[in-house]
Amino acid sequence: MVVYAPAALLFLVFCVSVLRERRKFSNAVVLGLAALCALAGLLYRLVDSGSASAPVVVWSLLGLGAVALLVLTCFLFLNGVSMLRKEGRSPTNLLSLLAAVAILAVVALLATTAALRTPMLVGAATAAGGLALYFSFLFLCFVCYAFLYGRLRVRRKADFVVVLGSGLVGGSTVPPLLVSRLKRGREVHARLSRRGASPVLITSGGRGPDEDVPESHAMADHLVAEGFPAHLIEREDRSTNTEENLRFSKAIMEEAKPGYRCVVVTNNYHAFRAALTARRVRIRGQVVGSPTAAYFWPNATLREFTAILMDYRRSNAVMCTLIVLGGVAAWWVNRK
Repeated sequence: MVVYAPAALLFLVFCVSVLRERRKFSNAVVLGLAALCALAGLLYRLVDSGSASAPVVVWSLLGLGAVALLVLTCFLFLNGVSMLRKEGRSPTNLLSLLAAVAILAVVALLATTAALRTPMLVGAATAAGGLALYFSFLFLCFVCYAFLYGRLRVRRKADFVVVLGSGLVGGSTVPPLLVSRLKRGREVHARLSRRGASPVLITSGGRGPDEDVPESHAMADHLVAEGFPAHLIEREDRSTNTEENLRFSKAIMEEAKPGYRCVVVTNNYHAFRAALTARRVRIRGQVVGSPTAAYFWPNATLREFTAILMDYRRSNAVMCTLIVLGGVAAWWVNRK
């Protein structure tokens, strides 16, 4: 059982960290490391046992991984094509397609290196493979913990429900994505009200260059048209991005009630990154997500992951530099 000790220790660290503060990306990494150590321990026990079935299990796992990689590549390619057809050819809508191309490029490079074994290819394959493993690990950590975070219950009472804006259609119309957030905001508000609270709902979003009215005003009008009490709505109409949504909403809440608690509502793919931002600006509350169209979710998740990588760009730059230096070292060793 000693081989599972690192996994158990990491999982204990994860549980304590989540209890103290669930809005941290380090929680996702520690959970991923715990799972990795548990898998390594399982494989070690299997190989060390000397069982005749050990090679079969190992090769089965490798084969399953190869099939999963093929399925993932096809899925990303098809999703990328769907995004281009339904959402247009903006750079952010190309992420699924670019991810599929990147996977194929790395696989092709590794296969070519195995066949030719030239020093330059060995160095390039070492660097590319290392970067692929690094970002794949971080992405799996992100997806798994984001899924877990979205299912952690918000048990405390709250004084405010903040619904984040996401842009308008035609300059004044609330799109389905935002309707989903508003519906979830109403559900959260109703649940808090049943607990005896009387929270204020803050619609958060300023006026974009192609919008006739601030997003917060269109959101509030939509809620009132659906029967939500107008006197329970507060508008935050200066923000242009998620961080400003939260900062300006925080100012409203602190002015009204310094010791406030809140629940922030956004879409499920955006909830974890919004939670990280909420922690950074010291919002007193958690984030919940609303449903998103199935075709939109993969590309949106990749976009959120890319944004988180940029938020931690210094540490990621250090790791990428070390991996590339490893590739240079592999090239140097093989050229002699």
